[in-house]
Amino acid sequence: MAEKEEILISPDGHVTTEELVKLVNQIELLLQEAAALEEVYAPQIRKVHPAFSKSAKNLLHYLSLRKHDIRHLQMQLSSLGLSSLGRAESHVLANLTSVFNQLQLLLAHLENGNPQVLPFVPVESKLKPNIEALLGEKPHGREDRIMVTFSTDLAKNYELVRDMIKEGMNCARINCAHDDKKVWGKMVKQIKKAEKELDQKCIILFDLMGPKLRTGPLMPGPEVIPIHPIIDEVGQILSPAKVWLAPAHVAPPMPVDATLVVSSDWLAEVNKGDEIRFLDTRRRKRSFIVMQKRGGGVIGHIFKSAYLTTGTELRVGDKDLLEYIEVLKGVPPLVIPLLLREGQELILHKENIPGEPAVFDKKGTVLQPAHISCTLPEVFSRVKAGEPILFDDGEIEGVIEEVNTEFLRVRITSADEAGSKLRPDKGINLPESDLALDHLTEKDKEDLSYVVKHADIVNLSFVSHPEMVEELQQALASHKANHIGIMLKIETKAAFSNLPHLLLTLMRTHPVGVMIARGDLAVELGWKRLAEVQEEILWIAEAAHLPVVWATQVLEKLTKKGRPSRAEITDAAMAQRADCVMLNKGPFILKSIAMLDDIMRRMQEHQYKKTALLRMLHVSEIDGQLK
Repeated sequence: MAEKEEILISPDGHVTTEELVKLVNQIELLLQEAAALEEVYAPQIRKVHPAFSKSAKNLLHYLSLRKHDIRHLQMQLSSLGLSSLGRAESHVLANLTSVFNQLQLLLAHLENGNPQVLPFVPVESKLKPNIEALLGEKPHGREDRIMVTFSTDLAKNYELVRDMIKEGMNCARINCAHDDKKVWGKMVKQIKKAEKELDQKCIILFDLMGPKLRTGPLMPGPEVIPIHPIIDEVGQILSPAKVWLAPAHVAPPMPVDATLVVSSDWLAEVNKGDEIRFLDTRRRKRSFIVMQKRGGGVIGHIFKSAYLTTGTELRVGDKDLLEYIEVLKGVPPLVIPLLLREGQELILHKENIPGEPAVFDKKGTVLQPAHISCTLPEVFSRVKAGEPILFDDGEIEGVIEEVNTEFLRVRITSADEAGSKLRPDKGINLPESDLALDHLTEKDKEDLSYVVKHADIVNLSFVSHPEMVEELQQALASHKANHIGIMLKIETKAAFSNLPHLLLTLMRTHPVGVMIARGDLAVELGWKRLAEVQEEILWIAEAAHLPVVWATQVLEKLTKKGRPSRAEITDAAMAQRADCVMLNKGPFILKSIAMLDDIMRRMQEHQYKKTALLRMLHVSEIDGQLK
C-alpha cells in the first residue's frame, strides 16, 4: 500500500477509469485481509465476552488495515471527496465497504455499467455503553470522567474528599503500592460517606502494585523537622512558614509547610494571637504566632528557620505567671536521599539492606559507593552487563557494569549537574532487559482478597503478557467478584508490544478498559516516542471499543503550585480525547479539578476522539470590507 501511484485526476479534471479500478482493487484487498485476520483469530474471538464479540472483530479489522502505510491511498480518496479512512477506528468494515461501494458507483457511472456493490452492514460502536459500564454514568454536562489519585492524608480529611466529589471528581484511585489496608479502609469510608451526603456516585479503583521494581529503604536520619520561611535571592523573607499544630488524627484545613503533633489538652490553652515559644536543636530562640484556631488545631506562622526534634518544649502563656508546656514526641526521622552524580557508582543490593550515601575522604575520593536495595531481587538473574537502568521516572540514568549474585554495580551516566536525589520507593526501569515478570506477585494476591470487598475496578500495574491478565481474571472469579471491572495499566515496552494480545485476553470479561501510564511508558520507550505511542494506544483502544484513562502529570504544576503552565493546559485539552483523565493529589487539587472540568466541557464541543466536530468558530465576523 505504500507504493507510489499517479494522481487520479487528469489535467482536464476528469477521473480515469484505470485509476479507479486500481483503487477498487486496493480497497477490496484490504477487505479480504481484514476477513482473513478475523478467521485466523476465530478461536480467540469465541472466548471474548458477548458484549465484545463485534468489538474484538473490529479490533482485528483495524490491526489488519494498519499493517499498511495507506497515506497515499488516503490522498487519492480525498481527491475524490471520499472518506480517507482516517477516522475508521470504531467501524472499520463499514468504512471500507462504504468507500468500495462509492468507487464502484463512480466506476459504473463512467462506464455506463451496473455497479458491483457489497451489502452494507452498519456497525454501532459499543464504546459509550462500555465506558458507562466501567466508569459509571457520565457527569451532567460532561462526557469524560475525572479520576484523582488519593494520598495518605485523605484518609483523615473528609471535607476535602467531599469537596473533590462536589467539584467534579468521578473516580477515586487508591494505590496499593502505598499505605496499607487500614488506611485504604479509611479512604473508602470517606468516599462512601461523601457519596451519601452528596447523593453522587464515585467509582473506586484499586491499583494493584504489580511486579514493579522500586528502590528499597534508606538508613533513617535524625529525628528532626526542618521549617523554613520563603526567602528571596538576597535572603529577605517573602512569606512566613505555615505550621499546623493539632492531635495526630486531625488533618490541616489548608496546605502547610509542616505539621506538629500536640495534645488536645495543651491545645485548649492556645488562642489566636498567642506566641508559642521554643528553643530549636541549635538552641536558638524561635516562636510561632498563632494566626488561626479552627478544625481542631491551630495555624502558626514562623519568620525564621527552625529545627524541632523529639523532646523540644513548646511553651505558651505567661512564663512569670502560668506557662503551659508541650513536649514533642515521636518526631519521624528524616529521610536523607542519595545524591548521585554522573560518573559515580551505585550498588544495587539483592538483600533488603537500608541504603546509604557514598562515603568520601578529605580529598573527595570515594571510599564506599552509595548503595540501595530493590524490591524485586528475582530480576538479578535476568539482567546483563551493558544494559541500561533508569531510576525515578528516568530522572537518573545508568548502565549496569557488573552482575553479581548479591548486587548490581551501576555507573551513573546521566544526572543533574549538581547531582540528582534518589529516595526510597522510586521506580527502577530496565527497558532492554527481558525480566519475564508475567505473574501476579504475592503482595497482589494478598491485597486482592481485601480489594474485592470495596473496589469497582481493579487496575493491573506493569502488565506485560496475556497470562498475567488471565491470572487476574481467574483470581477475581475465585473471589466471586466477576462484577468488578478490570483495567490494564500500559506502562512498559512489553505491554505496548503485546497490546493486541493483551486486549483480546482482557475482553473475555466485562467491563474492562486501559490506562495510559505515561510516566513509566516514556521512560521505557523514550521521551521522544511518547506522543506517537499514546496516540496509537488511543486508536487501538477505540477500535476495540474500550474506555481509556489518560494518566500521569496532568495539570501537575497547577495541582502542586497553584498556577498552571501553558504546556499543561494544552496537554489537558488533548487528554479530553480519552474517556477519563487522572490527576494526582496536591495542595491545589480542587483548583485542578475545576479547571479540568472546564477544559473538558469546552473541548468536547470541538472534538470527539480525533474527529473535529466543526462547531461554529468564536471569532469576529468578516464584514466584507477587506482591503
